Amino acid sequence: MSDDTAPLASLSLTHVHYDPNDPISYLCAFLALVPQGLCVVYATLIWSTREIEIALLFAGQLACEAINFALKRLIKEERPRRMNGKGYGMPSSHAQFVAYFAVSLALFLLFRHQPPTPRVRKRNHTPMSLLERAGWSAVGLAMAAAVAWSRVYLNYHTERQVLVGFAAGTVSAVGWFVITTIVRRSGWLSWALDTPIAKFFRVRDLVVEEDLCQAGWEKWDDKMTALKAKKKHK
Repeated sequence: MSDDTAPLASLSLTHVHYDPNDPISYLCAFLALVPQGLCVVYATLIWSTREIEIALLFAGQLACEAINFALKRLIKEERPRRMNGKGYGMPSSHAQFVAYFAVSLALFLLFRHQPPTPRVRKRNHTPMSLLERAGWSAVGLAMAAAVAWSRVYLNYHTERQVLVGFAAGTVSAVGWFVITTIVRRSGWLSWALDTPIAKFFRVRDLVVEEDLCQAGWEKWDDKMTALKAKKKHK
């Protein structure tokens, strides 16, 4: 039986210090959990859609985290004096994480995603226009900026540590986008998708040309159309 007097530890992965008397600090505490939430989103989308683009995005995210791990131990800069958190502070891992995600999302929506033009209406689905994609990109970047700012507000990092983290995440996103573009154009991705293991896990590459919900929605629409037609014939 464990000793009841033994000190307990906190799971630092989700532990956030904030001022309970400050509503903004309370909001920042939730913003600090955005990276963990994005990891759940990654895992859910990869499992449910089997889209290789999402898996590649997550692979780049993990590489970005590895870079942050190395940079912190190379620079060895402490957190602010009135700091909330353990370990080194330069660069901010939160800022680097969300910057990578937001910039990668923007690069995908603005440059890689190539849906039919809005005038081409495929059944009851209208693809997003370039303006809409730019709008969602701006939302992602604004959210990333809010998360990065919250790290300074909560005294986990200095402004410089957050700016360097954001810059590192941006560079990582651009670099990974270039690498995956080369992999696509060289034919290596098509080769990988044609391997037995990729076919076994039903890995696909459709999100570049269509929205995630499109294929499933069309199947549902087919079913409902067939049911309505069946009722009319009765």
